[in-house]
Amino acid sequence: MREFVPQVLPAATRSLADGVPPAPPGTIFALAADGGFAVPPRKFTLHFGRDRDDVHVPIGVDDPYVSRLHGVIVGDGLEWSIRNKGKLPIQLPGDAMLLSGHELPIAPGYTPLFIGSPRGRSHLLEIHVVGSRTADAYAEHRGRTRTPEVYDLSLVERRVLTALAQRYLRQESYPQPVSWNQVAGDLSRLPDGRQWTPKVAAHIVAAVRERLALGPDPIPGIRREDGVGEPVGNTLNHNLIQALLLSTTLMPSDLHLLGEPPDEVEG
Repeated sequence: MREFVPQVLPAATRSLADGVPPAPPGTIFALAADGGFAVPPRKFTLHFGRDRDDVHVPIGVDDPYVSRLHGVIVGDGLEWSIRNKGKLPIQLPGDAMLLSGHELPIAPGYTPLFIGSPRGRSHLLEIHVVGSRTADAYAEHRGRTRTPEVYDLSLVERRVLTALAQRYLRQESYPQPVSWNQVAGDLSRLPDGRQWTPKVAAHIVAAVRERLALGPDPIPGIRREDGVGEPVGNTLNHNLIQALLLSTTLMPSDLHLLGEPPDEVEG
């Protein structure tokens, strides 16, 4: 156990869901379809992404929507955390998402993570922390990261939606759209001098929902006609925000439209 060192997982490793080989407490195992890696508790940065030659755990190597370096898992010798450095969000257990530029601690035990692609594919990244201590795969994995097909938004629409989705973009737990009063208040405090009302902000978002529900790549569940249950308005806006985040139409860097400094995101 004392001789456990950072190592590539055997090619025969199929899953971490049923457990991991003997390892010191605090050891992290990470596995995707194209390989895995294990690191004992120490200061270490484990890289995962599409660029097979430059990461410890290759994932989505034939999917150009996955970033060459999509994220890192960082250890300080006691705990591990994951940071999204790519463009696509990382789906956490439940409905939570780790957005570009954000970081979360990794709990002990087994954690399945997914990188969803606009191609309709989902790439599994399995994480297991032991115990607790306080088209051509090779060509595409070296190629340029493709940007997902984003939805067209005007500057005004983007600003209103950023205000509405600010809790999601700040990676708050169990986020929900903010109230129309807060949207109007936040927008009215911007230096452009425009005064907003809740009704105007709601009208702009309703128009976006209607347009994107009927467009060439329609978003389901964002109109009352879609059979969404109560409370209708909040659910429709939640579904809209989720779709805009998954497509990277909205990103944490859009918070600069509310006067916040933008995050730098690597692709």
